[in-house]
Amino acid sequence: MIGIFKTEHGVMRQVDEIGPGTWINLTYPTEQELEMVQQMLETEPSFLRAALDEEETSRVDTEDGQTLIIVDMPWAEQSSASEHVVYSTIPLGIMLTERNIITVCLKESEVLKSFEKGMVRQAKTERRTAFLLHILLRVAKQYLQNLKLIDKTYSHMERQLYQSQRNKELIQLLDLEKSLVYFSTSLKANEITIEKILRGRIVTLYEDDHDLLEDVLIEVRQAIEMANIYSSVISGLMDAFASVISNNLNVTMKTLTSVTILLTLPNIIFGFYGMNVLNLPYDQFWWFPLVLTMGVIAAFGLVLKKRNLF
Repeated sequence: MIGIFKTEHGVMRQVDEIGPGTWINLTYPTEQELEMVQQMLETEPSFLRAALDEEETSRVDTEDGQTLIIVDMPWAEQSSASEHVVYSTIPLGIMLTERNIITVCLKESEVLKSFEKGMVRQAKTERRTAFLLHILLRVAKQYLQNLKLIDKTYSHMERQLYQSQRNKELIQLLDLEKSLVYFSTSLKANEITIEKILRGRIVTLYEDDHDLLEDVLIEVRQAIEMANIYSSVISGLMDAFASVISNNLNVTMKTLTSVTILLTLPNIIFGFYGMNVLNLPYDQFWWFPLVLTMGVIAAFGLVLKKRNLF
């Protein structure tokens, strides 16, 4: 899918044709769309297709006056095996030509949708460098937003920790820890890419651009710190969760063992009185085994209760 946008009188509008100062947004593009953009703007073919590889890492590349910047962007989707949300990252390619800016992504992103809807007022398509930096800033803020959602999720799960005997919560914590590993790795790669841009050798930066790019770098570093902290907290919470589940299982097994002991006592007593054994106490009274059984069960029950075994 291809979308062509241009800022007119401070408002983001969708246009029909590619022209100077336009933003071309390619979302899971077809080969025909890639070839059309390549022929019209004379772009490097490998640059357009770089972000279509899910394993592509964050990097910067330049060739023939064209600059390619790939950053990892957060992505949230519903898990097929469970009801909770799983977080990962996908590559976003941003390409700067002499007169246009091109974005390429495998999936529709809330970050790019905010630009399409004109929610980022400061972003103007004719100012390509500033537009690029605003995209990087929105990506960093999207990381922070998703990290806050992860924080709320495990805070909710922590309240259920002491009552749970299931593996469902433990599996969800494992997914959150894996998501934080993806986030931390991608954010560190993005930080290196942004630092390269900050040097000003790849993209020409003006004074306002320097301030904006420093804000992006601050947001990224804050996200890295949050991801590391949350990862440590979840790792400790997983250990505590596993211990609580194991302890709850031990308590259950202890209770069942105590009940088994109490249920065994009547069998022992009635077994003696049911055999042809002489001189058993009060064997001429049919009610004595019942009274003896109830008394022995009550005595063992009190002993188990005092020892917290029942």
